[in-house]
Amino acid sequence: MKIKRQKQAKKTLSFYKYNFSFRQPFQILIDGTFCQAALKNKIQIKEQMPKYLMGEVQLCTTNCALKELDTLGKELYGARLILQRYQVRRCPHFKSPVPASECLLAMLEETNPHHYFVATQDHTVTAGLKKIPGVPLLYIILNTIVLDKPRQASLDHVQAVQLGELVSSAQQQSIRSLKEEQGIGQKDGERRGRKRKRKQSHPNPLSCLKKKKKKGIPTPPLKKAEQGGKRKRSRHKNQRVHESVPETVKA
Repeated sequence: MKIKRQKQAKKTLSFYKYNFSFRQPFQILIDGTFCQAALKNKIQIKEQMPKYLMGEVQLCTTNCALKELDTLGKELYGARLILQRYQVRRCPHFKSPVPASECLLAMLEETNPHHYFVATQDHTVTAGLKKIPGVPLLYIILNTIVLDKPRQASLDHVQAVQLGELVSSAQQQSIRSLKEEQGIGQKDGERRGRKRKRKQSHPNPLSCLKKKKKKGIPTPPLKKAEQGGKRKRSRHKNQRVHESVPETVKA
């Protein structure tokens, strides 16, 4: 029976780890009713809880749960001694305490963002947990701690995420980090506070173009004499002049 219970707890833990990003150390929110049941059944919560959940745990409670045990008198004095050993988490009812059942449900909010386990024997709390997805419930029965199976609200939430109707908490966190990197959703004051980098000013590309030559009559090439070189006499031309002179002139 113990092995079967351990396998069921392992399966339930895997469900919450995979779908709701639960990680060690597990935070367990405990009230006075759970401590009273543990005292009655001689269960060492601090020793047996890590063994049952197969990991590190942080046992915690609220100021409202402690105040409620104070008002109930000496019958719950032993439960008060056990509960006061755990970490006291700050709740929104610090100035005006409320019943422990109301306080625990308020700590969970709508989606249990802090990934609390709830350890209680209070039927008011267990009834309220039906509406909140992603809350593992621990209770004591037959002298043992039991991790309840995932409730319908958790199963419906997981199905909605798989169908794309909702965004999981892990996806929401990644979206937030991406928005922070890109600066999306920041206030105007934060945007104005940032200095803009000046862009390097480059010259106008049109001003860098070479000037085009004006179209007109092309200038003729310079003669060799104009270029400063010596003029060579043409032998062929002088020979023609000599042949054209009459013989009478020669005589």
